Amino acid sequence: MSSTPAKAEAIETPDVLIVGTGFAGLGMAMKLLDAGHSDFVLLEKADDVGGTWRDNTYPGCACDVASVMYSYSFAPNRSWSRMYAAQPEILDYIKRVVKDRNLEQHIRFNTEATSYVFDEDSDRWSVRTRSGQEYRARIVVLAHGALHQPNIPDLPGMGRFKGEMFHSAQWDHSVDLKGKRVAVIGTGSSAAQFIPEIAGTAAHLDVFQRTAHWVLPKADRPLKGFERKLFKALPLVQQLYRLLAYWTHEVPVLAFLNPKFLKVLELASLRMLSKQVPDPELRAKLTPDYKIGCKRILLTNDYYPALQRPDVDLITSGVAEFTETGVKSADGQLHEADVVILGTGFSTDNRCATENIVGRDGITIQEAWRDGMTAHLGTTVSGFPNMFMLMGPNSGGGAQSILFVIEAQLHYVVECLRMMRRRRATRLEIRADVQREFNSRLHGKLAGSVWNSGGCHSWFLDHTGQNRQSWPGTGTSYWRATRRPDPKAFTLTSRAGGRRLRAVSQPTDSL
Repeated sequence: MSSTPAKAEAIETPDVLIVGTGFAGLGMAMKLLDAGHSDFVLLEKADDVGGTWRDNTYPGCACDVASVMYSYSFAPNRSWSRMYAAQPEILDYIKRVVKDRNLEQHIRFNTEATSYVFDEDSDRWSVRTRSGQEYRARIVVLAHGALHQPNIPDLPGMGRFKGEMFHSAQWDHSVDLKGKRVAVIGTGSSAAQFIPEIAGTAAHLDVFQRTAHWVLPKADRPLKGFERKLFKALPLVQQLYRLLAYWTHEVPVLAFLNPKFLKVLELASLRMLSKQVPDPELRAKLTPDYKIGCKRILLTNDYYPALQRPDVDLITSGVAEFTETGVKSADGQLHEADVVILGTGFSTDNRCATENIVGRDGITIQEAWRDGMTAHLGTTVSGFPNMFMLMGPNSGGGAQSILFVIEAQLHYVVECLRMMRRRRATRLEIRADVQREFNSRLHGKLAGSVWNSGGCHSWFLDHTGQNRQSWPGTGTSYWRATRRPDPKAFTLTSRAGGRRLRAVSQPTDSL
């Protein structure tokens, strides 16, 4: 006797399907619970939670946002050990939140979503995983983050290299660097953290710099015992620390939007460079030729000192090709290497490029974004009903904590779901004209920002030269914009008796 097909048995029908269990996905789950909504499932392609803080385990990995701002406001961590937390402590916090809020029962680990198709007859998404399992959800929330696809450059001869090679986001801890000659490609945020950690362990370090970065000191220190006790006994004290950290990150954004005010930051960075690097030749190599803020500013106290070690060389002539035994720079010199570490950042041009997402009328996300990523408030995309993105296009916080931005988006999504319920809508979609007008204003404001006009090329800009990452304002302005969705910005419809009807407003307080 034949049994029911496994795929039919495997179908789950959650009201909300969340993809990803980093800060964004887990935060979405908690805000749904707070709204009295427990019919949701989280899909996680790995075997544990944590997102970027699970994957990035390179030496020295830490946050460059103050700890008190890098935790949920609705689930504060009273026991941070430092002003700027390291990766293990951040990951421990994430896991503790999952345990405290009993979220694991909602998570499906080792489950990678590969296909999303919107069913217009039922107003639900059919989501299939790599194993063939199907989920049919009313709402899909994409929370797989902006920095989860390592950027692996296609450099000449990479396949010829006989030594070990890995990306910093895929650190191979089985490779012992002790006594090895190591070549580091890239000098961005990750490299600036792991270079000081491995310098001195490796026999020699060659650091290949394409572009010099602006550097500012990191106000890091251990949190004193009495501070942590105050956080627990008087939560208001930690809230004051958080408020101070918020404005410390917020004020520079005003200068990034008005580059004429950046001179103070540049002078501070040049003063640090002059103080830490006395050698004029090395200092010249480390002096940027673009405005501060155009690329991400490095916050570090030990990067410059590491580059001045006798066993570290800074190579600025560029990578010409790889050989079997090392890396040849553009000046023709061969730099022998046993290990190559790629500190080349992440691929951010189209974060859904490899996914099959099919919306209304059969449009794919690749077709919708053929001219570049675009959304409304970084959360909704025209043509893709009942789908929300977290940390979507142009919702980056400039210098502000991305968790602040995420929390604003979580609130916005919950309010959109409430609006659907009040109006008895089964389908919500941002209007195409609203999205176009929004993006026209957005890119107009970005045109004069340092991210667009600062004289560099960074991951903020895509292949078209447009800035698809930054929000053209402060974190406060984004918070205001996402307080309450405007019903007139959406097409809200419902399915009834096999017909599509305009949704009728029916007030109700439930989600």
